[in-house]
Amino acid sequence: MQARIVLLPGDGIGPEVVAQAQRVLDRVAAKFGHQFEFSTHAIGGCAIDEFGDPLPEQSLTACRAADAILLGAVGGPKWDDPNAKTRPEVGLLKIRKELGLFANLRPIQVLPQMAAASPLKQEIVAGTDILFFRELTGGLYFGKSGKETTAEGETAWNTMIYSTHEIERIVRMAGQAARGRRKKVTSVDKANVLEVSRLWRRVFERVMKDEFPDVEFENVLVDAMAMHLIARPTKFDVVVTENLFGDILTDEGSMLPGSMGLLPSASLGSSGPGLYEPIHGSAPDIAGQGIANPLATILASAMLLRHSLKLEAEAKAVEAAVDAVLSAGHRTKDLAAGGVSVTTAQMGDLVLAALN
Repeated sequence: MQARIVLLPGDGIGPEVVAQAQRVLDRVAAKFGHQFEFSTHAIGGCAIDEFGDPLPEQSLTACRAADAILLGAVGGPKWDDPNAKTRPEVGLLKIRKELGLFANLRPIQVLPQMAAASPLKQEIVAGTDILFFRELTGGLYFGKSGKETTAEGETAWNTMIYSTHEIERIVRMAGQAARGRRKKVTSVDKANVLEVSRLWRRVFERVMKDEFPDVEFENVLVDAMAMHLIARPTKFDVVVTENLFGDILTDEGSMLPGSMGLLPSASLGSSGPGLYEPIHGSAPDIAGQGIANPLATILASAMLLRHSLKLEAEAKAVEAAVDAVLSAGHRTKDLAAGGVSVTTAQMGDLVLAALN
């Protein structure tokens, strides 16, 4: 296979972890006889500094022409001024919208060798294997917003909005994924309060009944789901929800394995390139120290191989290599709990060795 892969390292630790994932993809190409062509472009705070735009047109053009995109992280204290003309996160929202990336897939899996790293009891988290589908281009983040000054002070508002087709397409993806897993889909909403959630629930139930009669489904309110993720995470298989709820719940769920540094994500649309990234942020406090955990980004590269390039054997090889490295007891600082840790580059070396 020949494939064009755009790298968007971004800010903070983004360049460090993306570099290790690129090394892994290079090794996969050599091992399996593929040709991957990489090009690197700016996004986020570094793009604001250089171009005055968190997603310059040349970056977007390169992404549109790619087969897949690998992203590091964006943002940091340098660009945190709430009164700034633009912010790094705007680049993320824009690329999702421009490329039609409406589905965010976040697998949350607690590996047996990592159960002890969880802040929760091992007997609660052991065996957790959840695949979240978060709707990514609608809801509160993309609805109308505004602010005004009144005699009582400032007033600001954001509007949550969804239409039938936006809900249908993400529910269908969740239902299809469940068929290849344990055949259960949980939809998370706030239908007891929000009109938008009542529409979400009606559409969800209709699609599941009409198109996935072989898949079990249920509805859970978002506040209850926040509790269930902590109390009984192993009870869930595929979870589908809207943008804001998905953002919060997947970050909560990311702590079940003990570190955000272990969890990848994929943002997919109906066509065009997918966007793959770790779920962690730019971690500016450790940027440049060579201690960031690259495994989430390496696992994101496995998702890239699987979903965009349709290279299942190659994806499994990367995942098996990461599993072997963790099983051998190697840990970056975030996982070492005060014990012996390896650097970002050393962890990359270990995964490459395991791939061999």
